[in-house]
Amino acid sequence: MSKHDGRTEVETGGAGQAVEPARVRQLWHLLEPLHAVLYYAPEVFEEAAALGYETKERWPSYFPLRAAPLGPVGAERVASAFYSFSPRMVAEHIDSAWVTAEPGAVLAARLRGIDRAYRAIFGVRVDSPELMEAAGLARRAAEAVNTAGRPLAAANAALEWPEAPHLQLWQAATILREHRGDGHIAALLVAGLDPVESLVSFAAIGAASVERFESRGWSATEWASARERLTARGLLDENGEATDTGRDLRHRVEHHTDQLAAAPWLLLGATDTARLADLLGDFWVAVLSSGLLPSETTLGIGKV
Repeated sequence: MSKHDGRTEVETGGAGQAVEPARVRQLWHLLEPLHAVLYYAPEVFEEAAALGYETKERWPSYFPLRAAPLGPVGAERVASAFYSFSPRMVAEHIDSAWVTAEPGAVLAARLRGIDRAYRAIFGVRVDSPELMEAAGLARRAAEAVNTAGRPLAAANAALEWPEAPHLQLWQAATILREHRGDGHIAALLVAGLDPVESLVSFAAIGAASVERFESRGWSATEWASARERLTARGLLDENGEATDTGRDLRHRVEHHTDQLAAAPWLLLGATDTARLADLLGDFWVAVLSSGLLPSETTLGIGKV
C-alpha cells in the first residue's frame, strides 16, 4: 500500500497501477444489486417453487440459491461461509435443502430465473452492445480474483460460464460480490467481531435498523449479550450507540474490506474499471427502479 495526497491506494507488484478505495466501493455499490435481484425476482421464485421450495418468504430459497455452488454441504459449513446468520436459521433451511433439490438443479434454476428476470428488467437492452461490453469487462475482473481463503468466491468461480452475455454479467457480479464478502469476513475477524457482534456493531453506526438485522435469526438474548460484550470493549455506549472508538473500528473494517476487494480492479486496469462503472449505471438504475429490492438492507450500502 502507499499513500498519496491523503488517499490510500493499493499497488500491484511492480505494475505501477493503483486504485482508490472509493472506486472499489463504487463497483460494489453498482454490482451488488445486479447480483442480489436473484433473491427477490418473482421469476426466480417461480423457478425455486418448481423445484419444491417454499416461496411465501424468501429465506427457504435464499439459502439453497446462494449455497448451491458449495455443493451438498451441511448447515455448519454454510453458516461458516455466510457468517452473520444464526446457525439455527441456517440449519432450519439447509438441513432439508438438498433433499428438496440437489445443488446442480438449483444452479440451473437460478440461471433460468436470472435470465427471465434480467429480460423483464432490462427489456431490449438485454441484447445491447453496452451490456455485452459490460459483461466482458466484468468477466475479466471476475476471472482475475484470487480465491485463496475465499470459499464462496472460489465455489462460484469454479462454475462454467454461461454463453449469454447478460448471464455472464450476473455470474461475474456474483463472483465479485462473494469475493468482497469473503474478504469482509476476514476484516471482521481481524477486528475481533464475531457473527452477532458484527451485526450489533453495524446497527450501532446506523447502517440499518435493528429490526432489519434481526432478520438474521439471532435471539434477543444473543443480541443483548453481544451488546454487553461490545460495551465492555468500549465500542458501544450505555444506550447501545456506537462510541467514537466503535465508529472508528467499523470504519477500519470497511476500509480493510475495500483493500481486500481491490485486486480484480487493479488487474482490470484504471481505464477499463472506469469504463465498466460508466456502463453499469443504466443497468443499476433499472434494477433499483424495478422495485424488487428492499430500500434497506443489512449491507449498509449508501450508509458506509
